[in-house]
Amino acid sequence: MKTYLPKVNLDQRKWHVIDANGAVLGRLAVQVANILRGKDKPVYTAHLDAGDFVVVINAEKVVLTGKKETAKEYMSYSGWKGGEKYVSVENVRQRFPERLIMHAVKGMIPKNRLGSVLLTKLKVYKGPLHPHAAQQPATTKAAN
Repeated sequence: MKTYLPKVNLDQRKWHVIDANGAVLGRLAVQVANILRGKDKPVYTAHLDAGDFVVVINAEKVVLTGKKETAKEYMSYSGWKGGEKYVSVENVRQRFPERLIMHAVKGMIPKNRLGSVLLTKLKVYKGPLHPHAAQQPATTKAAN
C-alpha cells in the first residue's frame, strides 16, 4: 500500500482569531500550535505544512496558573562568559506581552525548518484590534 500524501493547497488556508482574554497560557498555546500544524484536519501529515493562520488578540490578558506570574523567569544567553540574562514574567508582560504567547507556542512546534515556517503564520497582538480583517478570519474560542 502506498503512503498517502495530501496536496497542500495554499489558497485553502483559513484564518482563525483567538481571544486570549482570561485563557490559560499553556492551554492556549497547545490550541494555537495544533491549528498551525494542521493537526485539526484529516489531511494532517507530520512533515508537511497543512495548517492555517492564527491571529491571537488580547495577549496582555492571558492567565498563568499558580505562582508562575512571580516565580517564572525566561533565560537568554549571548554566548559570552557571564552573558546569561533572566527576565521575569511580570517584566515581559509589561514590556512585550506578545512574547509570552510566541515563546509558549514556539516550544510546542518542531525545532527545524518546518517549525520556522509555521511560526510565520502566527500573528499576536496586544489589544483587541488586528489588521487582518480583509482575510475574513473565523472566531475560534480559546480553551480554558
